[in-house]
Amino acid sequence: MAARFATVEEYIGSFPGDVQDILREVRSTIHGAVPAAGERISYGIAAFTLGGRDLVYFAGWQKHISVYPVPAGDADLTTDLTPYLAAKGTLRFPLGKPIPYPLIGRVAAALARQRAAPKGGAAELD
Repeated sequence: MAARFATVEEYIGSFPGDVQDILREVRSTIHGAVPAAGERISYGIAAFTLGGRDLVYFAGWQKHISVYPVPAGDADLTTDLTPYLAAKGTLRFPLGKPIPYPLIGRVAAALARQRAAPKGGAAELD
């Protein structure tokens, strides 16, 4: 049976120390990009919320971390994300390579802008 976590900190604490450091930096990066974001555990992993709805998730795995979902509508961002696309809506960052924290921040900010866009329209992206 999979472990159940009450908080994001508890979730992060379940990983080895070096991975905890990476996950804490991902967490900090997302908070920096979306200061109004809350956090919770959803689907057994860390989730950030905005306006009472889940915005972005991150998860630790044995050999990588993942960030979900992948924002749409920004060609430059899409190009930069291409090496990390693992599956539909999933970004995978190998633990043995430098984690591109600024890129993760751009993902979170883009998702927040998409959330703020009027229904049927797209938010203007940088």
